[in-house]
Amino acid sequence: MQTRPNVLTIAGFDPSSGAGLTADIKTFEALKCYGFAVCTANTIQSDTSFEECYWIDIGIIKNQIKILFKNFEIDYVKIGIIQNWKVLHDIIDFLLEKNSNVKIVLDPVLKSSSDFDFHKLSLGENEFEEVLNKIYLLTPNYNEIKAFYPDKTIEETIKHISSKTNVFLKGGHREGMLGKDELFTKEGTSFRLNPKNKNITEKHGSGCVLSSSITAYLSQGFPLLKSCYRGKRYIEKVLSSNTSLLGYHKF
Repeated sequence: MQTRPNVLTIAGFDPSSGAGLTADIKTFEALKCYGFAVCTANTIQSDTSFEECYWIDIGIIKNQIKILFKNFEIDYVKIGIIQNWKVLHDIIDFLLEKNSNVKIVLDPVLKSSSDFDFHKLSLGENEFEEVLNKIYLLTPNYNEIKAFYPDKTIEETIKHISSKTNVFLKGGHREGMLGKDELFTKEGTSFRLNPKNKNITEKHGSGCVLSSSITAYLSQGFPLLKSCYRGKRYIEKVLSSNTSLLGYHKF
């Protein structure tokens, strides 16, 4: 029997399971990984609306991480919504303390698909630079990457961030280039990943699923570009699985 890689998601709980940690777990399972989950927030939301967010205490988050790393080998972690950038920084440092080689995929969720603001960018530029230096991959959408450095152009922001970490720019919110994703590596190369499946409909939590699928493929030993390519193909299958806002993970 083949052993599956362990993958951890640190994210919020969505009762509709379209987004957040339960969507991540479904993705990990479908892609033949064993998924662990640490909850950062309990939310009141559905596929169409977001009403409230109750943040989990950082001490509880750390204790859950601690017991998992004590008992299991975890080399890949996907991070979703976090209360604020200080908590994010603490979590990343704690993960690296438990496993200095852990690869972190950060999905910087600033707003829900129903336009709920999770938090404002209250992080100082130097602190944000430290976060970028400690993660393996950042997966913002077009709206999110514009918010990081308001005084820079998109091109300048991408060049700056990709000098510190790999960037997978999701194209779901990109006017005129909808569905066209781009990968910018720390080594200075870039790749465009064009959509293949045109029979798709919008899904709640699609960004979460895309980031977690890339993490899953990385955990299986695929190189970064191949992981991003396979992750994109996976999310397209979810997007075309039905016509509702909640996608299926078994095709």
